[in-house]
Amino acid sequence: MNSAIEESSAIIAPPPILYLGALMLGLIAQGIRPWTIFPAPDMGSWLATVLIILSAGLARWSFVSLRRIGTTANPRAPSQALAVTGPFHWSRNPIYLAMTGLYLGATLIANAYAPLLLLVPLWAVMHFGVIRREERYLARQFGADYVAYASTVRRWI
Repeated sequence: MNSAIEESSAIIAPPPILYLGALMLGLIAQGIRPWTIFPAPDMGSWLATVLIILSAGLARWSFVSLRRIGTTANPRAPSQALAVTGPFHWSRNPIYLAMTGLYLGATLIANAYAPLLLLVPLWAVMHFGVIRREERYLARQFGADYVAYASTVRRWI
């Protein structure tokens, strides 16, 4: 059996842990130095609600699409098939896009500026520590099929 099939993407940490860790760190910083996004506490709640609903729907659609083709959403487990349908037709990382929407929704609900500032370093960690590693793994795992897919579908949206 090909060793590339047996390996995984060697990401630095599970993405939900990275997103939750950044959010928790931001909320702790917010508690130390309160800095609100909106003057009124509930001004962003309608936008937060829309973001959370859309992001949860995107995440669900992504997981269902992966299950239908017989592969896992776990980036630490070997990929059994290349996802190119459903939300993966428009984004190579719809689950991470959904996590970003959920993160932003939580930030808006908390009306907290500190977690918003941590989004940029979080994206850098996701880009270099997760996404780029996954892309190298998928290129090894699926070869020309992945290269063709990556050349036509954007990384985010």
